[in-house]
Amino acid sequence: MTTETDLIRNIALVGHQGNGKTTLAEAMLFRAGVVTRPGRVESGNTVLDTQPEEHDRTQSLTLGLASFSWGDYRINLLDPPGYADFVGDATTALRVADVAVFVIDGVSGLQVNDELLWQVAGERSIPRILFVNKMDKERASFDVVLAGIRDHFGSGVEPVDLPVGEASAFTGVADLLTEHVILYDSGSANTSDELPADIADREHEQHEHLVEDVVEIEDDLLSKYLDGEDISVAELEHALRAGFAAGSLWPVLCGSAVDAIAVDRLLDFVCRIAPASSEVPGIEVRGDGVAKVRGDGVAKVRGDGVAEVRCDPSGDPLAYVFKTQTDEYVGQVALVKILSGTVHADDVLVNQRTGAKERLHNLLRVLGSKHTAIDTAEAGDIVGAIKLTDVSTGDTLAPIGSSLTVPPIVHRRPVYGIAVAAESAGDEDKLATALAELVSDDPTLEVTRDSETHQTVVRGAGDVHVQVALTRLKRRYGITLQTEPVKIAYRETLLGTVETEGRHKKQSGGHGQFGVATVRFEPLPRDEGYEFVDETRGGVIPKSLIPAVGKGIAESMGRGGRHGFPLVDLRATVLDGKHHSVDSDDFSFRMAGALALRAAIDKVGTLVLEPVDHVEVTVPSALQGDVMADLGRRRGQIEGTEPAGDGEVTVIASVPTSEVTDYPVALRSMTHGRGRLALSFKCYQERPEPR
Repeated sequence: MTTETDLIRNIALVGHQGNGKTTLAEAMLFRAGVVTRPGRVESGNTVLDTQPEEHDRTQSLTLGLASFSWGDYRINLLDPPGYADFVGDATTALRVADVAVFVIDGVSGLQVNDELLWQVAGERSIPRILFVNKMDKERASFDVVLAGIRDHFGSGVEPVDLPVGEASAFTGVADLLTEHVILYDSGSANTSDELPADIADREHEQHEHLVEDVVEIEDDLLSKYLDGEDISVAELEHALRAGFAAGSLWPVLCGSAVDAIAVDRLLDFVCRIAPASSEVPGIEVRGDGVAKVRGDGVAKVRGDGVAEVRCDPSGDPLAYVFKTQTDEYVGQVALVKILSGTVHADDVLVNQRTGAKERLHNLLRVLGSKHTAIDTAEAGDIVGAIKLTDVSTGDTLAPIGSSLTVPPIVHRRPVYGIAVAAESAGDEDKLATALAELVSDDPTLEVTRDSETHQTVVRGAGDVHVQVALTRLKRRYGITLQTEPVKIAYRETLLGTVETEGRHKKQSGGHGQFGVATVRFEPLPRDEGYEFVDETRGGVIPKSLIPAVGKGIAESMGRGGRHGFPLVDLRATVLDGKHHSVDSDDFSFRMAGALALRAAIDKVGTLVLEPVDHVEVTVPSALQGDVMADLGRRRGQIEGTEPAGDGEVTVIASVPTSEVTDYPVALRSMTHGRGRLALSFKCYQERPEPR
């Protein structure tokens, strides 16, 4: 029997690498009775870190899903990586979750990725809870961390817990709503209304602050408070829930994931306070005309082609594939959120990207790498599906005849690349298939084939992202790879105007080969390409053979100039020539055109052109000078700066591509992970001669 939609809680655990998200997930599974003992990241035996690469690096590298019961509730727990290179998975988790739990290090406090992901969650208006972890560690300080959180995120940050003891003496939490204390001894929790003497006064003071802040959320409650009436815990919770759902209040709890202290408290709090899937605003989808309507699931499509889908189990079925993963035993597993309706095993839906029908042969309850078959899934639920024909991350599965599509997540363009090739010729086709599957699973990766350098380039958010992808590729597909730096696609152009003659003559018995062309070559402005002009008179070259001259020049341009780079930005004007009635043919005049160009190169020489990128670097304002100085050392031309909000600035520059191939790694080091980079090709310009 499926879980009721209003009892589903979709939770994303997010935060900086090393804050203990996966350990917290293990503690939740332990408290829920799913596992008999929590796994450890260092031991490689956690439920959610299932990939060998994660065991080798002792860190999460891909989005994990664990679905389990907590009392009457169904928890779908999403655990994305905390490392900055894998922010795409964190963004995906925040797209499908209904609440975000930010796991904060109780020793280090707020860190870079905590702040960046807070912005992402804010853009989606997702309700947020903060869980200050590691309160059992030396130098942990709830007060210091709370002050830092408030400094960065504002007055809406509201503690609802106080720690009882710190470091090795941390034994539980005081609930500021109920004024009860929950103490843990050998894994069991005991609740009491007798507060420890050393925190009683502070707890009462903080309780009053919480009440004062919470009653302001509801006018009736505020009036009651001002009239001196008592406010019940139920009334406080109701107001707290309203402020939390509205995004005006962000509760702060604390505990220890390693010792599973206050983890059950966190789960209870999420189930009581967080909105159900049925209570969150509908998701916007795109479509044509009027959608088929049943229940409250799909609203009428507006004139701008946008509709709103409400989370209603009686509506038409609509599902979003937010992640695909490859399992060595069952093949591809599609992680799917049911946005509307009720989906049954063997239902047929249409993949809106391909237009193909997809039969949902198997629906799965997912617990890391373990799967349990289920018959149905209602709106709001997150499940797995296998044996689908052709689905990719970001696909929409809709009823036959529906035009509704969930807009894809727009990720930042990948900025770090490495060239790859199969070591053996027999693996080349296999490599192409493997790379396509990698990108299907992880759309934040990009694979391109450069026609100029003849390299296959894999690009990702950073060096770790790309290295992990290639390691995974080798393991899954057994391909031995060769890697090398990405080559720079330099070009050449003529240094000046010149007139030359190309003469091709060959006699070897029978019909010979003969063609003469006089051509004027002129360099063109940047990015003007190749222009061929015919100014011959009197039929010196037959009209049918004139194009052959231009074709020969174009082919020779592709073969490169003095430095071996393709020639560009060139006008070739054929002025004169000679032909033979028997020996002249298309090939002869192609050769004549090519020889004319080689002669021009020898006469006037060429200029090497290098590609230049448009670079945008967003950093805290305090780092602006360092970034500008570094770009200057990389031969960059600073074009300006723009405020980026939240104390950040975007530096805009033009920088030679050769100078930014390693820049993503250097920027991370220089800014301690606070810099964000966007690169795009801008133009070609003259490369300075080496000194």
